[in-house]
Parts: sequence; C-alpha cells; structure tokens
Amino acid sequence: MNDLARTRHYKKIEKNVVSSLLHGLQRLLNCTGRFFVKAFRVCDSKLTIMIVPHSQSKVINFRTNVFALAFGIILVIGIASSFIYFKKQDAGIREELARSMRENRELLASFDELRDENNNVLQTAKRFRSSLSQTLSLLGINQSSTVAKASVSDSDLNSLFDTKDTVSGSTKEASDMRQLSSYLESAIQPIEQIGKMLESQETLFADIPNIWPVRGGIGHVSQPFGQTTHPITGNWYIHKGLDISTWRSGDPILATANGQVVTVAYDSGFGNYVIIKHKHGIYTRYCHMASTRVKKGQFVSQRDVIGYIGSTGISTGPHLHYEVHIGSDVVDPAKYVNIKVAK
Repeated sequence: MNDLARTRHYKKIEKNVVSSLLHGLQRLLNCTGRFFVKAFRVCDSKLTIMIVPHSQSKVINFRTNVFALAFGIILVIGIASSFIYFKKQDAGIREELARSMRENRELLASFDELRDENNNVLQTAKRFRSSLSQTLSLLGINQSSTVAKASVSDSDLNSLFDTKDTVSGSTKEASDMRQLSSYLESAIQPIEQIGKMLESQETLFADIPNIWPVRGGIGHVSQPFGQTTHPITGNWYIHKGLDISTWRSGDPILATANGQVVTVAYDSGFGNYVIIKHKHGIYTRYCHMASTRVKKGQFVSQRDVIGYIGSTGISTGPHLHYEVHIGSDVVDPAKYVNIKVAK
C-alpha cells in the first residue's frame, strides 16, 4: 500500500511540473508574439519627411515608415564604409605602385651602369687584341693560326652593347658577354705560345748579365759608373764600374750570368778579384772580395756564389766593385743590373 501511494504521489508531482512548464512556455510565446506585433506596428508607423528650401521653391515631402528609414540608414552606412575601405586599399595600391616604379628606376640606373662597365671591358678587349697582335708580330709568331682564330670581327665587336639591337626592349648583353668571353678564351693559346717562347729563351737570358750581383738584392750603389773624384787620391778619373756597398763584409757575391772563370787573382788596387767570360764577348769583373769560392777554368751558372764582399786592395770600406766589358769596351753595369734582382 505504501509503494502504491508513493507512486501516485510522484505522478502527481510530475503532472504539476509538466503543467507549469507548458503554462510558462505558453506565456513566453504570447509575450514574444505581442513584442513582434508591437515592433511591426512601430516599424510600420508612417513618417513624413519634409525638405523646405530657403528659396521660393516648392516644399519637397515624402512618406515612409520606420523600417524603410532604418534600412536606408543602414544602407548609407554600408556604402560609406565600403567607400572608405576601398579608398584605403587604393591608397595602399598606389603606394605599392610608386615603390615599384622607384625600384624600376633604380634597376634601370644599375643596368645603365652595368652597360657602361661592359663597354669599358669591350674597349679593354680591343686594346688587348691590338697589343697581342703587335707582340706576336714582334716575336715572329704566325698569327693566322692564333690571333686570326681568336680575334672577333669588327662587326661582332661593334655589335657589343648596340642599343639599337634589342629583343623585347632589352639589349643583348648576355649574348655579347658570351662573345667576349669566347674571344678571351681563344686568346689564351697565343699567350701560352708567348710563354713557351720566353721559357725557351731562358738560357739566352742566363747567358747575359742581368741580375744584381749581391745575393738577396741587398746593398746600394755607393759610386756610379763614369767620371768622378777618386775617394782616396782626390784625383779626377773615370770610374769603370759600380761600387755596391752593404756596409759589411761577408755578403755573398753572385755570378750575374753563365760563364767560365778566366781569372782568380789579387791586385794591389782591386784586391781579390774574379773575371768571368760569358757568351757574346761579354766579361764581368768582381773586385775587393774578402775571399773567393771559384777557381780558374771553372764553369759557373747564373746566381752561383763566387765570393764574398770585403775591403781588400785600395778600398774605403766593404763593397763590391763590379764591371761589365763587351769586347774591349767598358760599359755601364747599371744597364745590366736593373732587369731583375737575384733571389
């Protein structure tokens, strides 16, 4: 009995709750309906808008309702907002366009500068070709198989950076630079031939006195070749060589060319001295040595040490008196020591 009474009690509570919910929902729907009805009536309310000009013109009036007016206001606001937005976008596009134009102008300026530099390279290439042709002619190298292949025709050279020759509004610098590169590469062959010729002449250079006679290129000319006053006697005389001083004794003296030692002796004036006979009738003499390292009849090569600087004989201090003879003539050794310096 208790369970049945409890069940009936729960069902009664459930029925009351559902009834309350339905009643509340009905009231909510009624309130919402009344609100929309009132809102529609307000929006549908008639309005009369009058425009009264200051002149004698006719008064303009028109009727509308709140809904149409609100819609019109929203539409005007939307149009104004769109106009402002697109105006800002247009300003941004204009600024970007101006920046692009500035960059294009800078690129054009750089392009013109590059063209000028390439023109300079072209002119240098022309001078190089002319100099190379002259050099090959002097050396007696056949140019028909070298320069003729390497040279670019005048029409090709003149076509480099020809502003009239354009493709899609741009000059053909890339193609022209390839032509120039090809020309310079083909010029390598005659230059290599010159190098080989000079290498083959190395023996000839070694047979002619052409280096500084003191190892390391040290020392200075303390007395040049020619007429001067004798430092000891004070008499006027012709100094027939170069006096090279290093301010000390013991610095190695070098043979200035390949040759054969013909004299190793001592003289009261020259002190210890050596004479070397070279090809082409050339002799060299080295005087005032502290000591010698060669013997008569010995063959020496260019840059071989033949003795050491000293102050033997008539001398005011450690130095080398160096002479060059061609046949029976004594010549200025300065002409034979400035070609290259011994290492």
